[in-house]
Amino acid sequence: MSTQNPKVWLVTGCSTGFGRYIAEHLLEVGEKVVVTARKADKIADLEQKGDALILPLDVIDRDQCQKVVDAAEAHFGRIDVLINNAGIGFFGAIEETDESNARRLFDVNFFGTANTIHSVLPHMRARRSGTIVNLTSIGGLVGYTGVGYYCATKFAVEGLSDTLRNEVAPLGINVMTVEPSAFRTEWAGSSNEVSASIEDYEATAGEARRAYHTSVGKQAGDPARAAKAIREAVLAQQPPHHLPLGNDAADAALKKAEDLKANVLAWEALSRSADFPAN
Repeated sequence: MSTQNPKVWLVTGCSTGFGRYIAEHLLEVGEKVVVTARKADKIADLEQKGDALILPLDVIDRDQCQKVVDAAEAHFGRIDVLINNAGIGFFGAIEETDESNARRLFDVNFFGTANTIHSVLPHMRARRSGTIVNLTSIGGLVGYTGVGYYCATKFAVEGLSDTLRNEVAPLGINVMTVEPSAFRTEWAGSSNEVSASIEDYEATAGEARRAYHTSVGKQAGDPARAAKAIREAVLAQQPPHHLPLGNDAADAALKKAEDLKANVLAWEALSRSADFPAN
């Protein structure tokens, strides 16, 4: 299958999960893809699937991010779409999660995303075109028990994306966040977790952690369909600002919006009383 006027896509975290499915789909339909992962040998096979440039990339390394972008620009002449997919998970109640694990989550999920954005933006600004897609999670819109710090990193990416969208829209650059629910990837089975749990959280965070592990291989979400949906949204005439993926994500996003509206309306008078009186 061949795509007319193929775009150049840079995808991070392609060794497994969403990243690999996205890269494979893009190559199958004839797009040009810069395929990256921390260990390039894990993605070397994708070079045979289409017009792919295989490069090693650890997103927490700002210098390496810049080198990858420079190599992509030299090889393909441009980057049309950046898909920030690289990320890690962690299971544990807020109190159970130590500082080193929390900081590691932010280094990869938040600052890693920021690093690639900083590297591609000068080129996209110069061309007055481009799309930045940040994969967050429905946990970036709704907080979930047992993955609090993970959710915090994804909320942070949502906030960064909302602000960036306003800053770059006048320059012809789109910014979209993708919020998947549970999909059949390795995330729930491979994420690290607390080494010492607190008994008081066994019925909340502990139960959630066990449920995540039990769900592996049974999640409702199909990552192959998700990859197709992401490309379709990017290529739309008016791409969405937010793209919840999966029934659970759509339901949770709508409920969050309804709950927020109800809460604000219930306390609207008190909220408005905090300003100086109008003259």
